[in-house]
Amino acid sequence: MRIATWNVNSIRSRIDRVEAWLQRSEVDVLAMQETKAKDEQFPYDRFRALGYQVAHHGVNQWNGVAILSRVGLDDVQVGFDGDPGWGEPLAAEARSIGATCGGVRMWSLYVPNGRALDDPHMAYKLAWLERLRDRALEWAEDGTPVALCGDWNIAPRDEDVWSMEYFADKTHVSPPERAAFQAFLDGGFVDVVRPHAPGPGTYTYWDYQRLAFPKKRGMRIDFVLGSPALAERVAGAAIDREERKGTGASDHAPVVVQLDA
Repeated sequence: MRIATWNVNSIRSRIDRVEAWLQRSEVDVLAMQETKAKDEQFPYDRFRALGYQVAHHGVNQWNGVAILSRVGLDDVQVGFDGDPGWGEPLAAEARSIGATCGGVRMWSLYVPNGRALDDPHMAYKLAWLERLRDRALEWAEDGTPVALCGDWNIAPRDEDVWSMEYFADKTHVSPPERAAFQAFLDGGFVDVVRPHAPGPGTYTYWDYQRLAFPKKRGMRIDFVLGSPALAERVAGAAIDREERKGTGASDHAPVVVQLDA
């Protein structure tokens, strides 16, 4: 079974590219982030025509997450218990959706950005990750294969950004953010892609501005973290950098993981 994660940066703008990529890649399950669509705007029919079942969660033109599966889509859960929410009044954003696909508990996750080191959104980001970690350990404690897939908005190692000097006073690389990511690994989850696509310079995101992609000024912020039962089934993984090229590309590349039966 092949699973993948991809921040598509607006499914309505990227539907043709996503559809073509699915036909080429033969992915069985795709976790998508930043769909930027309400549920009624999501192109369900286009993906169903390719043989995928679809679960989407979107409430406005921001955020949005989805799971596409051609190996079953059961027990769909919108959001996770304990999501701290954002805004006044506090409300959970469209940042997480889970489903069981081919025996794997898949989660599509769009972690809050943080915005700036002293911004209230950073406190929200850290609280969101702490609550997610608590739930993730519960999901995996009975031996269920769990895949936490998505845009984590964290570069956990220095080699995961093109310049630590540039990012020294910015989000994504701060000690609290990295500690929040490490807490998942300390809890038994595994970055299942890195052994098959090691760094430095192995990125998943390149800004649209300042010719970041041709200048190789990227970040590695998209991950699949697997529970022990999932990690032991990983036969290979890759970052599809080619999909970042060309007109109309997302600023993120798809990340693909091959699982043994």
